[in-house]
Amino acid sequence: MSAVDILRYLNYLRVERNFSRHTLRAYANDIGQFSDYMENGPAALQRDEDEIRPPASLDALKRADKQHIRAFLAHAQTAGCTPRTTARKLAALRSAYTFFLREKSITVNPTQGVRSPRLSRTLPDVLSIPEVTALLEAPDVSTPLGKRDKAVLEVLYSCGLRAAELAGLKTGDVFYDQQTVRVLGKRAKERIVPIGSYAITALREYLQVRYELGQPEHDRIFVNHRGGTLTTRSVQRIVERYVREALPTRHEVSPHTLRHTFATHILDAGADLRVVQEMLGHESLSSTQIYTHVSIERLRQVYRDAHPHA
Repeated sequence: MSAVDILRYLNYLRVERNFSRHTLRAYANDIGQFSDYMENGPAALQRDEDEIRPPASLDALKRADKQHIRAFLAHAQTAGCTPRTTARKLAALRSAYTFFLREKSITVNPTQGVRSPRLSRTLPDVLSIPEVTALLEAPDVSTPLGKRDKAVLEVLYSCGLRAAELAGLKTGDVFYDQQTVRVLGKRAKERIVPIGSYAITALREYLQVRYELGQPEHDRIFVNHRGGTLTTRSVQRIVERYVREALPTRHEVSPHTLRHTFATHILDAGADLRVVQEMLGHESLSSTQIYTHVSIERLRQVYRDAHPHA
């Protein structure tokens, strides 16, 4: 199998499976790392994954058997990969074998019967309402960048968006009269979510000064200080900056923390679980149910703190 076969497989993931660029890169690197492992053994797992590229050919997949797959996954965990990352590596290999088996490029799928690592479901960390308030009030709105950052934080919390979804918002995606936002989620799945009045106000104030940050040649709402598109990493940096300022005792708060907080707060207020599922863009209700556990645990904590016989 040549590089052309690999490109055809990656194009299949992009076009037919609607994989994001992040997932495409991860899968390509996972397959490249496995090919490197087949050639060089466990030393391949010590290399920086940012330097790994797809293999020039997939001959390693033809030579591999079930024991190679299991050994690769075991060495990945020994090298420090989390169970979730190890599970993704297995998923990448399964996907590649399934594709090339269907293409008749290979005849055996050694990933069949290989179990994925058990993933523990830890409860997502969420901010309290006073913490969210402090965070949202942190930007200096006397400057254009401060107005942008205020809008970024307000929209993340108001709509429960992923960082990539927020970065991808276009000027025509906000319907101010209906107080809704059109969001392009994972695998190009579109959904409509409500947006609150505070977020709308922050957006309008930011858009009035947007061109002071540069003359954007695109229709994305959020821009960087030169008018270019705001990246997912930039959104993460914005959140991290104001967490350091407003919540110095908090650690590892990310844009996804605001998404978790959004879901937990509206469930606490009585929202239906399936409505929350639609707003978050989850394909499965089981992905949304984790937030009910958060709410129950918070309720238990309140009970323990408040009830005299708890």
